[in-house]
Amino acid sequence: MANKIQKITANLWFDYQAEEAAKFYTSIFKNSRINRITRYGKERHESGLEGAVMTVEYELEGQKYVALNGGPKYKFTEAISFIVHCETQEELDYYWENLSEGGDEKAQVCGWLKDKFGVSWQIVPSALNDMVSDENHEKSARVMKALLDMRTKIDMEKLRKAYEG
Repeated sequence: MANKIQKITANLWFDYQAEEAAKFYTSIFKNSRINRITRYGKERHESGLEGAVMTVEYELEGQKYVALNGGPKYKFTEAISFIVHCETQEELDYYWENLSEGGDEKAQVCGWLKDKFGVSWQIVPSALNDMVSDENHEKSARVMKALLDMRTKIDMEKLRKAYEG
């Protein structure tokens, strides 16, 4: 009980892949771990499987999450996504390649992807927000046009060239 509870924790509702998803995500992010797995007891649950995984508490880069096996009632949508800020093209490529593995290729556009569980991610350069909100409207417009022309992952060099004109 000595662990301080994080004020806000994202809770992700999976059909029955909570443990698989948590293991997938913690294998990709280096500063990550699974903290606790809870199982369904004799209380009612639509799977009827006493002992099945109910929740998995895990951390990605120090941010805590909960994955819940809640059944097929709800699905993920692009209305919620996780943003991964990257400093280099190599880092961006790493997260893109790993998170998109087995995902929906049709959902890949402008740095957005949907992973194999249906969770949406934005893999972006850390400097992107500064570029698109630059006070020089010509610079920000060039960056936005270059970004929108990218059909899948972001090319940081193309964004930099657009920014510099």
